[in-house]
Amino acid sequence: MAAFPVRGLVEVLALAAVYLVAARVALSLAAEQSHICPVWLPSGVALGGLLLLGVSRWPAVALGAGAVAYAMGVTPGVGLSVVLGSTLEAVLPALLFQRMGGARELHRVRDVVWLGAGAGLGALLGSGLGTLGLVLGGVVPAAQWGASGWLWWMADLLGMLLVTPVLLLRRPRRMARSWEALLLTALTVMVCVGVFAFPRPGSGAAHAMTFLLFPLMAWAALGFGQRGAALSSLSIALAAIAGTARELGPFFTVDLPHRGLVVLQLFIGITALTGLLLAAARAERRQAVELLELLATTVRAVHEGVLICEVRESGGLHTVFVNEALCALVGRRREELVGAAPGELLASADGGDRQRLLEALREERSLRAEVVLTRPDGTRVWSEMQLSPVRANGQAVTHFVATHRDVTATKELQARLVAAERVAAVGTLAAGVGHEINNPLAYLALNLEAARKNLAASLAAEGAQPPSGVRDALSSVRGAQEGAERIRLIVRDLQVFSREDAPERGLVDLNALVPPAVRVVLHALRSRARLVEDFGPVPRVMGSEARLGQVLLNLLVNALQAIPEGDPGRHEVRVRTRTDASGHARVEVEDTGGGIPPDVLPRIFDPFFTTKGSDEGTGLGLAICQQIVRTHGGELSVHSVPGQGATFTLLLPPAPVQSAGSPPSLHAVARGEEASPELSPEPTPELSGPEPAASGRRGRVLIVDDEPRLAQSMRLLLEPAHEVVTVTRGEDALAKVAAGESFDVVLCDLQMPGMDGIAVYRWLQQEAPALASRMVFISGGASSPEARAFVETVALQVLEKPVRPDVLLSTVEAVLEGSAPKLAVGGTRRGQAR
Repeated sequence: MAAFPVRGLVEVLALAAVYLVAARVALSLAAEQSHICPVWLPSGVALGGLLLLGVSRWPAVALGAGAVAYAMGVTPGVGLSVVLGSTLEAVLPALLFQRMGGARELHRVRDVVWLGAGAGLGALLGSGLGTLGLVLGGVVPAAQWGASGWLWWMADLLGMLLVTPVLLLRRPRRMARSWEALLLTALTVMVCVGVFAFPRPGSGAAHAMTFLLFPLMAWAALGFGQRGAALSSLSIALAAIAGTARELGPFFTVDLPHRGLVVLQLFIGITALTGLLLAAARAERRQAVELLELLATTVRAVHEGVLICEVRESGGLHTVFVNEALCALVGRRREELVGAAPGELLASADGGDRQRLLEALREERSLRAEVVLTRPDGTRVWSEMQLSPVRANGQAVTHFVATHRDVTATKELQARLVAAERVAAVGTLAAGVGHEINNPLAYLALNLEAARKNLAASLAAEGAQPPSGVRDALSSVRGAQEGAERIRLIVRDLQVFSREDAPERGLVDLNALVPPAVRVVLHALRSRARLVEDFGPVPRVMGSEARLGQVLLNLLVNALQAIPEGDPGRHEVRVRTRTDASGHARVEVEDTGGGIPPDVLPRIFDPFFTTKGSDEGTGLGLAICQQIVRTHGGELSVHSVPGQGATFTLLLPPAPVQSAGSPPSLHAVARGEEASPELSPEPTPELSGPEPAASGRRGRVLIVDDEPRLAQSMRLLLEPAHEVVTVTRGEDALAKVAAGESFDVVLCDLQMPGMDGIAVYRWLQQEAPALASRMVFISGGASSPEARAFVETVALQVLEKPVRPDVLLSTVEAVLEGSAPKLAVGGTRRGQAR
């Protein structure tokens, strides 16, 4: 704290000393036989010192002004007015400049304006007090108060405009373009010497050469900024003052010396102020250019595409700027985009977005929307666009700025999520519909089988000539059985291709997977082409049957869509299965349609790429198929010759284990067979095959099913050979067991309201484990995760509804005999051993 007053005292004394030196220099430049100075340099020293050191150093100005007044021998009254005026004329502009936020670098036009305005007000106050003291002291006649005040005001003002900017200059850096500075200095010296040193007073040549100083001063201001402007203005002013004081140059007039002095002051003032304003304008322009370059560099470097378009007088738009990100987004060069209409980038079919964009442009408002942009190769890119109007003059919109963010991957993900949700919804619907259909279909099939047996028995009893009505009735029953079997296959295929629990994997027989996919598209295919199934030996693969079935179904749909309707005899769709030379499973789907154009073929698996209309496809089908195949470790490829059709080839690696002990596939569950190593297509069931051989043992069977009609149908089928007890609730079944009733076989529905089959099984495991091991479950489709997990892990047989009568009879016989049932088509499987 004690060091501050010492430092302040030193600064005050130093500033006062500089003030005295500047006064001595100014007086030396005064006109001969006169103390009138065109420029009072100490006023600039005072203002510059207060701006650099702080207004608190004002005593230095008072001390210096008092010393100058004393040296000039003025009276104490006049000296006091001079000291007061000189101090106030420095303090007032310094406070005003700081109050208005002026920068000492003077790099803004407003800084120069406030410096000039403050200097003018301060000089007005200082000159007024000074000349008033001179008049009151009798030094200047009252009649000359106005002229003296003008000269004093201009001298103080010019001193601040010339000296203050020089004092505010920072330490010079290493000067660039030193040769240019030397050349400018040499030219300025030459012109100043030519104007102010040699010509006779009032010479016309001197007046003409004076105008050469303005371009030199402008060169200094524009080329070297405030440093060049301040030093050039001060040098020219000193040269002009020195020449005029020696009665040389264009501003000295013999008859009217005061008029020449006024002209000299105006010349110096205009030169100094013009130089300062030019330098400030140059600094502002340089800062604006640097800011624009920074903004342009930033805009070019951002990851989002930026497009700036100009609004023409006709109302059209003209692209004036695009960044690299936008060029990469739309696959075009900048030269192609600049000058073009921005609407050319929008997809032609994107009518809704185009209409909204036109409305936003017409109403001159912002818009945020998702648009589709086109690339030269025809591919489309989804972009999230933010359109903003730019009002350059505060009123009319002169430009529009559009930022584009690539959301193609997001749209693809959204579309896949929608597709997944749709599959999940269809899967849930299929499970529910399948369950509701399977229950009545089960007792329909059982009743039809009972009717067939009765009619067959009647025919056998009638002998050689049975009534024609009985024979027709038997034929009708067999036709109804075929219809029921077809319904069963449709329900099974629907459940296989729309299950939402597809991530689980197991051994998949591709030969068994093709027929269900074919049956789904067969009706639509008949009017377009004939179907050829060419099955060969193919290894089983490890994967999701539902997902691989989805791939095959999509390939078949693409094949039939590639063939026009109306000429099925000319076209064919061939499905071929083979074992590839590498040992991989190979499936080919070949069509004889129009083929795929060469320019389309490389992008056939790209997301959202489609040659179909918006009502036929989204361009995700083959992309999703490729992803599914790759997640299975395989590859999906295509070969096409225009005019000769296309062939899609699916290659999948073989499962490491091909044994029968592997988990059965979903198709094996639906068909009622174990996972077997034979590589053969699904056999065609014989609906009226021979009866299963009965063991002759009569057993007691407990049927637990919440569908009374289904339970009654199974009872009618089994009752001739066995004693059957039916209940519709799990609680009733356990009550009978708990009451001591004995049963040889339990046929139990897996899913029931209240106590389901899983709960019944677990209770029997605790209370009657022997009976629990003789349970057979009947399922209409395990829809809950718990039920699916139970089906995959339970060591008991599970019959899928609708249960074929021969399968039901053989299953009961096998349980009574204590052996596994014979393989039969129609819905039986054995779970894995735990």
